[in-house]
Amino acid sequence: MNLFRSAQAVADADGGGIIDWGSVAEAAKASTPAGDLSMSADEQAGFRADVRDARDRLRDAGGVDFDLPETIEIQHRHHWIDANIETFRRVVDPLEPSTTVLPGVSRTINTGTMAVTLGFLGRNVLGQYDPLLLADGGHALYFVRPNIRRVADDLNVAYPRFRRWIAFHEVAHAAEFGVAPWLPEYLETRMQDSVTAISAGDLDQATFEELTTAMTAVEGYAELLMDRAFDEEYADLRAKLDARRGSGGPLKRLMSRLLGLGLKRDQYERGARFFETVADARGLEAASVVWERPEHLPTDAELAEPIQWLDRVDP
Repeated sequence: MNLFRSAQAVADADGGGIIDWGSVAEAAKASTPAGDLSMSADEQAGFRADVRDARDRLRDAGGVDFDLPETIEIQHRHHWIDANIETFRRVVDPLEPSTTVLPGVSRTINTGTMAVTLGFLGRNVLGQYDPLLLADGGHALYFVRPNIRRVADDLNVAYPRFRRWIAFHEVAHAAEFGVAPWLPEYLETRMQDSVTAISAGDLDQATFEELTTAMTAVEGYAELLMDRAFDEEYADLRAKLDARRGSGGPLKRLMSRLLGLGLKRDQYERGARFFETVADARGLEAASVVWERPEHLPTDAELAEPIQWLDRVDP
């Protein structure tokens, strides 16, 4: 980790727009060790088996037919930063540069903020299903191998079991987007509208609510599929990971709060409760009806009252 080089990259931020993305990449990677990506043949085979088994078990458990993304990568942290910087750029670049007396100072601050954000995430993300929102189609599946190994050691759990659990979770997201081809565009438009409104000092409450309820459904359904498809009980893994997220130094806790990682956990839990109720009442395939069309997404009120959703969509 080279904090001086990271700070220098931010100080040298230049170019047009509200963020210098070249400096973001340099600063984020300078503050983030890439990590070890050397793997034995057995470990590489283990990743392949985990992903393949997750696909087969999730298909069977959910009664859904989906394919894995063409792009499946085992990455180190710098790979993850590079893969995600384009998505962040596409979200932010359409915004108008803020009018300020010192535009260069503003660009430097924005560049530093984004570099800190990507560096923090790069050091903590375990896996990612990326529907490549705001891009020209395509889907990808990423596993940040150094982070998976480190967290398995920190939690004192067997690395192969923890790695497999992460694979099942990310492939569960692939299942959702695989059976709902309309979902990337739905999320993309609401994400762009929300970011644009917030940057203008406003908030379209209806659009923001649609985005958050859709993401709650995405997280909750994946949790339900995981629960029904994974090899064994995994409550211990979830409990240990949640406890770890609540620990750490003041900076890590602050970053987690600023990035809404606690909110993400709330989405898991709220969405899981919704789909568990639906599956208990009508079966798991009835829960999968949510992905048939955008109109089948639950409203915020229906997330709290799943029977209302069942009565409306009548699966």
